Amino acid sequence: MKAIIFDMDGVIIDSEPLHMQLERELLEEYGGTITREEHEAFVGTTDYKIWSTFKERFHLEPSVDELIKIKRQRFMENLHKVKLVDNFYEFMLTVYNEKYLLALASSNSRKIIDKVMDIFDLSKYIKVAISAEDVSKGKPNPEIFLKAAKELNVTPDNCLVIEDAFNGVQAAKAAGMKCVGYKNPNSGNQDLSDADLVVESFRQLSLDIIKGLLGES
Repeated sequence: MKAIIFDMDGVIIDSEPLHMQLERELLEEYGGTITREEHEAFVGTTDYKIWSTFKERFHLEPSVDELIKIKRQRFMENLHKVKLVDNFYEFMLTVYNEKYLLALASSNSRKIIDKVMDIFDLSKYIKVAISAEDVSKGKPNPEIFLKAAKELNVTPDNCLVIEDAFNGVQAAKAAGMKCVGYKNPNSGNQDLSDADLVVESFRQLSLDIIKGLLGES
C-alpha cells in the first residue's frame, strides 16, 4: 500500500496566521517582541520549542507549560474562524477514492487535532493522526512521520508527505519519504527547496504526479 501524510496547520487548515497572531500577542503581553522573519522560522515546530526559546530569550515570567496552555486555549477559542486550505478537501477525496492510506502528522496538540477532525468531518478519510504529544522530538526530527507510517503499516519509501514549512520538509526527507512542499502564502517565507516537488495549489497535484512521486506505473 501507498500512503499520503498531511501536515495539518497550513496544509489542511489555513491556520498559520492565527497561530502567529496569538503567539505574538502573548509574547508582547509579557514584554517580548519578535520580527515576522524571526517568527517564521518557528513555523512547523512544536509549541514547546517555540515557548522554551521565547522564555529563555525574553526571560518571560510564566512557565513554558503555562505559556503553552494559554496559547492553546486561545487557539481553541478562535478555531471557528479557521477554514480548510483551498482545494484540500477535493484533493483528499480524490486520493482517498484511489485507495491511498491517509494520515495526519501535526506539531499541534491532540485536543486541537481531534477538534479539527470533528469540525471538518475528516475522520472517515484520515485513519491515523499523530500529535506533538505522541512523539518525544518534534519536526525537523523525523519521528512524527515515521510513527505515522508505522501506524499505517507502510514503509517510509511508500509514503508521500505534504508540508508547508521548512521544518516539516526536513523531517519528511530525514524519514526517507517523498515530500511535496505546499507554498502557502500564509505560512511566511518558507524554504521548501529540499522537497521533491513544490506547488502553490492542490490543483497542481494530479494523480499522475502523485503516482510518479511514489514510483507507481
